[in-house]
Amino acid sequence: MFVDFSRIYMQIIIFTPLLLLAIYGLVAFTQRRKVEDGKLGWTPLESVAVTIFIFFAGQLIGGFLAYVLASLGGGSQQEVLDWLSEATIGQFLFIVLNATISVGLLVLFLRQRKVSFKTIGFERKPRWIDIAYALIALIAYYVSFILLVSVIKQLVPSLDIEQEQQIGFDSFTKSQLPIVFLSLVVIPPLLEETLTRGFLYTGLRKGSKRYVAVIVTSILFAIAHLQFGSDAPLLWIAAIDTFTLSLFLIYLKEKTGNLWAPILLHGLKNFVAFLALFVFST
Repeated sequence: MFVDFSRIYMQIIIFTPLLLLAIYGLVAFTQRRKVEDGKLGWTPLESVAVTIFIFFAGQLIGGFLAYVLASLGGGSQQEVLDWLSEATIGQFLFIVLNATISVGLLVLFLRQRKVSFKTIGFERKPRWIDIAYALIALIAYYVSFILLVSVIKQLVPSLDIEQEQQIGFDSFTKSQLPIVFLSLVVIPPLLEETLTRGFLYTGLRKGSKRYVAVIVTSILFAIAHLQFGSDAPLLWIAAIDTFTLSLFLIYLKEKTGNLWAPILLHGLKNFVAFLALFVFST
């Protein structure tokens, strides 16, 4: 059996510093700090570390709770694992628990640092103009992504632009489409924008130069979509996709001063994929 050591080596190179930052994020998460008036309450490094910690904690704790709840119905360990990884309801359960744990941890950290959600981008209710901005940005994003991939493909011919992201829900039924919709179009944009363009970018933007905040936020967002832990090669095309998307999401955050337009853009992008993969393909 052939073992792709280069892929394993690359994953170790990327994963190791993320793990170390997550450990520091756990330390920062447990620290209480007196926040001066007008100050954000956490440093740029803490923004990165706590974000990575919440990302991993949400995955691990959410997965554990999903396994415990699924085990209550009986069945062997393998049957429970198969249900969580293959059944539509099982995957939805994990997504909901992951999002709940992640948001809960973020709420705890913000309260500990005496900061409200208004500070990270929820200062007002959604407006119609947010939809207009999101629609225009969606078109600009697609054009930019196509052009960028064309250039990168010329520079790196080995780039696999046909590799598909493993998003699950392979055995869904038509009656379960609303569940798939919630899992892909509603929950991820709300969670990811709150955590990345909200908490992470805000923290980096307050304590570093804008271009640093933009690049670091977009790189971390791209790394999160490399598809770690699977048997497939790292999903570089998805990383390029999400990096490009992040640039437009950040632009909308800066343009509107809120997260609603980025959430809508993210949701529209995922909605297009939802239609292509789960509606028009059946």
